[in-house]
Amino acid sequence: MTSLLIKLFVKNHTNTKSSDTRARYGNLGSVVGICANILLSALKIVIGIIGGVLSVTADGFNNLADAGSSVVTLIGFKLANKPADRDHPFGHGRMEYISAFIISFLILLVGFELLKDSVFALRDKVPMPQFELVSIIILIISIVTKCWLYLFNRKIGKTIDSAALIATAKDSLNDCIATTAILVAAVISKFVALPFNLDAIMAIGVALFILWSGFSSAKDTLDEILGGPPEKQLIKDINDTILSFDEFYGIHDLIVHNYGPGRQFASVHVEVPHNADIVACHEKIDLCEKLVCEKLGVNLVIHMDPIDTDDESIAKARQSMVQIIKSIDENLSLHDFRMTPASNTRTNLIFDVVIPSELKLGEKELNDIICQKAQEADKTYVCVITYDHDFTGQ
Repeated sequence: MTSLLIKLFVKNHTNTKSSDTRARYGNLGSVVGICANILLSALKIVIGIIGGVLSVTADGFNNLADAGSSVVTLIGFKLANKPADRDHPFGHGRMEYISAFIISFLILLVGFELLKDSVFALRDKVPMPQFELVSIIILIISIVTKCWLYLFNRKIGKTIDSAALIATAKDSLNDCIATTAILVAAVISKFVALPFNLDAIMAIGVALFILWSGFSSAKDTLDEILGGPPEKQLIKDINDTILSFDEFYGIHDLIVHNYGPGRQFASVHVEVPHNADIVACHEKIDLCEKLVCEKLGVNLVIHMDPIDTDDESIAKARQSMVQIIKSIDENLSLHDFRMTPASNTRTNLIFDVVIPSELKLGEKELNDIICQKAQEADKTYVCVITYDHDFTGQ
């Protein structure tokens, strides 16, 4: 069913890196969600009010909120697909993350309202409602529909890497679990006379689950808005693609900026031989940048760092410093290593050290330790260190 809808309504559906194709996927998911949730909402609210069943009525309003979430997703995709302009030179792709965050907020709101009503029902000792057969049938239809919506939105969300649609899929799964809990209460109430309101207790459990899901979804989306680290696989792919060129020896200072799905920009320093032909090396860098863009959809800018790979004294000093910093913390690394000509009184070691985010030492304290250990290794060593921070989350 999902594949059929995609083929019917998403033109050029295999080209998921196209912003137009992504927008069509988003529109399809949103429209299907709006139609399905409005229908379920109308049925549940009417049946719930007529039968006086709190959980069914609450579930109906939850579906109404889901329809609102789909409207937010639809608007989010429309805005995210706007081309770049003078005020937003990197485009409007982050609107998808903002719409996903709004959906998470709506999930939290629904969970809070359901929790409040359920607690009041227990406090006021509202009697357990009697579920009619038509209510049970509506609940079963709702479970089946929401399961399909979960699979539908999850498939589309993963296909185009959409945080908004993945959040919508999670919401559909929440609804499926919530309605299943209500159905269990309905079936039990048909056969067992309970001294307490099982409907309200089930509704409290469902509300807590919805609140937890909404909080988790909001946290994930907020990380994207604030600027979380790039995916580990993307870092590996960039590294492997660059080092597939024989002329490049290593990379460092990789920074990836995410301006929305399909709108990633990156910069990196690449180590090359100090005696390489600068024109030929520049041509290789251009080829590498284009290859990364074609393979990974990342607009990459490469900075060339020449290193001396032939001088044995430099290689020996570098290896000595690598061992020193690794003895302090295994996650420390160095790059851009240079050395002034060795002398009997002073040999300058000039390099950068990358500080991992979890390191407890401050820069000054770390600098003192490295310099002291370097002097112990060779009394002529004087370290001139620049400290960098890791922006990849590794």
